[in-house]
Amino acid sequence: MTKDLSTSQTLCLDPDGGLPRLLEIMARLRVPETGCPRGIEQDFASIAPYTIEEAYEVADAIAVGDMDELEGELGDLLLQVIYYTQMGRELGHFSFESVTKAIADKMVHRHPHVFGNESRDKSSDQQIVDWEKIKAAERAAKGGVSAGALDGVAGNLPALTRAVKLQKRAARVGFDWPDVGQVVDKIAEEAGELVEARDTLSHVEQVEEYGDLMFVMANLARHLDIDPEEALRAANRKFKARFEGVEAKLAERGKTPAQSDLTEMDMLWDAVKRDERREKT
Repeated sequence: MTKDLSTSQTLCLDPDGGLPRLLEIMARLRVPETGCPRGIEQDFASIAPYTIEEAYEVADAIAVGDMDELEGELGDLLLQVIYYTQMGRELGHFSFESVTKAIADKMVHRHPHVFGNESRDKSSDQQIVDWEKIKAAERAAKGGVSAGALDGVAGNLPALTRAVKLQKRAARVGFDWPDVGQVVDKIAEEAGELVEARDTLSHVEQVEEYGDLMFVMANLARHLDIDPEEALRAANRKFKARFEGVEAKLAERGKTPAQSDLTEMDMLWDAVKRDERREKT
């Protein structure tokens, strides 16, 4: 519930109102009689895609090192949390206060070497092992039975990220190739099967073989300590920048890509790459 209207209005318009101001703004936006019609009609499912989008925009701002942009994107991401907790309050499920209490309690519980009596004299790797033990115990407690090694890996994660997380979980119980060479060999095997599938198998089977190859590629990234999502995002940014360079060179000739052909654009692509190398030297 919001405060009386005059008090609420004063808080909403107070530039120094901080977090209480933001919570009150969201509450006001959701009031059926006086709020924002579009804001009122939203539910958990309708805003979930925007939450994912906002998280990626945060990652993009970090990738390019734009701190002003990052500040704004973090605000947009925080707003998503405020949105969910306001709807949770309206439905009697949870509130912003209960959510923040739950995460604070979790952080204290999962860091006994900081907030408890455990020694901090351990490596980062050992801390990760201890963290996973604590989380496994939490999952088991929720389920009432012994949790599996792969339980708790979110199903809606980006596929490459989820593949790495599943593989990390399996590796912690000993299910992993001992060296990267075996992973590379498996990539060659899966690539060969995909080529064969292209000529002999159905489209559904080709999709399956392609998925197998991508899964092993994610495994290679894990062994090389590479984030495959970030690596692919960087490749996307590079491709976009280079193709825009091709478009610029075509424009100098009074042409568009549609008025060009692959031979010309490939030549200009190589020219863009040469320009990149010159800029780096």
